[in-house]
Amino acid sequence: MKIKSQKDFFAGLMFTAIGGAFGVGATSYNVGEGARMGPGYFPLLLGVLLAVLGAVIILRALIVETEDGEPVGAWAWKPLFHVIAANLAFGVLLAGLPGIEVPAMGMIAAIYALTLISARAGEDFRLGEVLILATILSVGSYLCFIVLLKLQIQVWPTFIPG
Repeated sequence: MKIKSQKDFFAGLMFTAIGGAFGVGATSYNVGEGARMGPGYFPLLLGVLLAVLGAVIILRALIVETEDGEPVGAWAWKPLFHVIAANLAFGVLLAGLPGIEVPAMGMIAAIYALTLISARAGEDFRLGEVLILATILSVGSYLCFIVLLKLQIQVWPTFIPG
């Protein structure tokens, strides 16, 4: 059978693999039943739904004819690097690295770093717009997590009092 859309085929394959992995991983928890759900019920359900969605996308890629077969393009290395680097920087700045004595810099610095680094993944980088976005995200996160939910997250670096 010929693959008629490579993009859809590999996207469906990825969904099926990730959904299957989550479904298998969820079975190590108590699943329970519909009336009394355990901690593994929701991840199992989402994993199965994702795997089924992936299977439907794979079937569609094998059946529906597309122009030029929609080949998979080359890897987008720049966005991939910047998104992964942004997430790593966020984690390190938020929690620090006690093993090598890197202190936690707090939520505000972590959000600014995340926004600045991930914005470099795109084609257009406008520092002013990125700083406005980082400020809005920082204020919104502070209001949601610290004020409303009252979570105990370090907001500022340890060397800044208050």
